[in-house]
Amino acid sequence: MEKKTSIKIIKPKLPNDLTPFELSEDNITDYDSISESYIKEGSLKYHEANKVSFNEVVFENTTINNVSFQKSDLIDVRFENCDLCNVDFSESSFHRVEFINCKVVGINFTDSTLKNVFFKECNGQYSLFRFVDCNLVLFDKCHLRYSDFQESKFSKLEFKESDLTESQFFNTKLKGIDFRSSEIDGIAARIPDLEGMIVSTAQTITLAALIGVEVR
Repeated sequence: MEKKTSIKIIKPKLPNDLTPFELSEDNITDYDSISESYIKEGSLKYHEANKVSFNEVVFENTTINNVSFQKSDLIDVRFENCDLCNVDFSESSFHRVEFINCKVVGINFTDSTLKNVFFKECNGQYSLFRFVDCNLVLFDKCHLRYSDFQESKFSKLEFKESDLTESQFFNTKLKGIDFRSSEIDGIAARIPDLEGMIVSTAQTITLAALIGVEVR
């Protein structure tokens, strides 16, 4: 039986009629505002457009690689079947945003705020979630190996059937976070940060290694 989620994420509020928008360097520059738009099958690479506002926007089958969207605001946005590898969203704000079946390897959310954000079946290896404020965030069946969650704040966050192998959680309080359905082999954290985290009996062997206990 599939594990039910313990938190409820508010989905993006999107109008029925969205205006097609062409993804290009000329159309997305610093301080731009993009709203009520549908972006499909476009490509944007090695570009910088910071402090951009995305409001009521759907990205579908788009490729955005090695692009900087620092200090941007995203409200009511859906990314579906997108390639977002190495996108820099540091110091940005996300509210009611979905990432569905996306490739987000190396994506950077450092110093960002995430509220009502849903990651479903995403490949997010080597992702950066450092110094992130997460409030109502769900990772469902995501590959998050080697990701970095250091110095972050988790409030109503859930990992469901996700792979967190060798991810880092230094100075991030894990109290109340349920890891039982996820892979946590080789995670790195301070011993005080492990207090109150929820794990399975089998996972205690992994945690024992963190505190220098040998289980035989």
